[in-house]
Amino acid sequence: MEHSDDNLAAFAEHGATPLPAATVEGRVERDGARIWYATYGSGEPVILLHGGLGHSGNWGFQVPALLDTGHRVILIDGRSTRDRKPYTYELMAADVLAVMDRLDIQKAAFAGWSDGACIALTLASQTPERVSGVFFFACNMDPSGTKDIEPSPVLDRCFSRHAEDYRALSATPDDFSAFVDAVSEMQRTEPNYTAEDLGKIRVPVVIVQSENDEFIKHEHADHLARSIPGAAFILLDGVSHFAPLQRPDRFNAALTAFLVALEDEPKGDAQ
Repeated sequence: MEHSDDNLAAFAEHGATPLPAATVEGRVERDGARIWYATYGSGEPVILLHGGLGHSGNWGFQVPALLDTGHRVILIDGRSTRDRKPYTYELMAADVLAVMDRLDIQKAAFAGWSDGACIALTLASQTPERVSGVFFFACNMDPSGTKDIEPSPVLDRCFSRHAEDYRALSATPDDFSAFVDAVSEMQRTEPNYTAEDLGKIRVPVVIVQSENDEFIKHEHADHLARSIPGAAFILLDGVSHFAPLQRPDRFNAALTAFLVALEDEPKGDAQ
């Protein structure tokens, strides 16, 4: 039976399904921060990058599905420490590269959710030799792609879960409000990719948009798919910005199909 949590009641109460035991877990020191990571399984690497206020535990429904398809899964998240530098997508992309270097991963596929998708596409743009492909879910590449937020019980439940998880996992458990302010400031001003910038991306990309996304305009997702050479577009019916939690079987089917297609791509260096 398909798991269903469309109103995020189960997520608000319990979070996503717990992650399995990690194969490797550690932290990387970089530029005043300690970046947490964990790996699971073996095989072709895929790095999952979570949304702005969440953490890697939000991928709890995806990690087992990817292990079942023979992938090595790498998580990187906000239980890391940081200094007082403002958040930027480029800064966090550099953190991801530091983790890849620590794990001796030259190249990986990426699945990014919301802000995690921005980080993944930043990597694809700036260091394509490290990126075999990007599953770009629920994100914009310039501030005009976002909607005005309309309060709803679903958003309230998600925010409440994020706040509780932050208190439980963060090295600064009392700083959730400051964390929200820092992330929100980044989201108001970044990213700022033009159509010309997007047109220079040369790694395989699929743009994945939910039918009922609360934050991202459908026409912006269409714009991204038209602007990135060879990009595919997938619309997930009946779900919102939280599809990996609401209908994980549906989301996982799209993600694993993308990864299978990537592995069928001719091997070679990015241009």
